[in-house]
Amino acid sequence: MSEYALTPETSLETGETVSESFHPDRQTYYRDHAWIAALAMAGGMAILWLMGSPFVWTGAVGGLAAIAVRAFYLASDELAVRWDLTDRRLLGPGPRQVRLERIDKLRTIASAVQIVTIGGEKHLMRYQADPAATRRRIEAQRGAQRQTGDASR
Repeated sequence: MSEYALTPETSLETGETVSESFHPDRQTYYRDHAWIAALAMAGGMAILWLMGSPFVWTGAVGGLAAIAVRAFYLASDELAVRWDLTDRRLLGPGPRQVRLERIDKLRTIASAVQIVTIGGEKHLMRYQADPAATRRRIEAQRGAQRQTGDASR
């Protein structure tokens, strides 16, 4: 298995089924980078102004160029990432996997959903078009698993 795989490489267990797959949203990816570029432009200009440079405007050009290059360079990888939600686990890129009963917290952070396990591991599903809806779907699957687990006892 490659540590750089962009889709889940973990095999499904016997009887396990994928109920949903989560992919990054292209529009959200570029919108987030536009916000980062705006911050980088303002930061670059502020630094040059504090240094007393007469060319403060170059901070905006540099900030925009840096983030634009980053967005362009990383887009093919970032937008190819996939997370699969099964009836038992959340399968991330490569070998990442989190059993639903091991999830301690689910948080939305901007356009991302952070998964924190009971053991303290953190995973980030980035550039979700509706991160609150993604979080609700994972929580609903966790609830369905608890009910199924309780019924089988």
